[in-house]
Amino acid sequence: MLGQLVQQLLQKNKKKMPQLIVLSILQAFFLCAGQVLLKLAVKALPNFSWTWEYFGKVLTDWWLLGCGVSFTIAGLMWMYILRHYSFSQAYPLSSLAYVFGMIAAMLIFHEQVSISQWVGILLIMAGCYFVVH
Repeated sequence: MLGQLVQQLLQKNKKKMPQLIVLSILQAFFLCAGQVLLKLAVKALPNFSWTWEYFGKVLTDWWLLGCGVSFTIAGLMWMYILRHYSFSQAYPLSSLAYVFGMIAAMLIFHEQVSISQWVGILLIMAGCYFVVH
């Protein structure tokens, strides 16, 4: 009886897994996009000062607006994931944002990525694989 219940739960989880993977990839993408847009925003803003001019620039900065939109989408997706999937599988998949971050560092910010960093990314991806299988 208990064995059948466990088997049913495992089958139900396996059916939901492809959806969790897709949602986690999208959520990680939006989370990373928010970080990239935040970095672009802080690079474009003038040095901090307690002036109306500075805060006016902050409140009208398109990079910051995009950052807020990206973080909002990522947050809403995360709430959906938490509501519908097990935390023990969903939370480790959020580390996919690091993979997107490394790619963004190379493509957008033209940073050099070392071999050890690539090994770390591969380990993260391997960990995600083992979490979902």
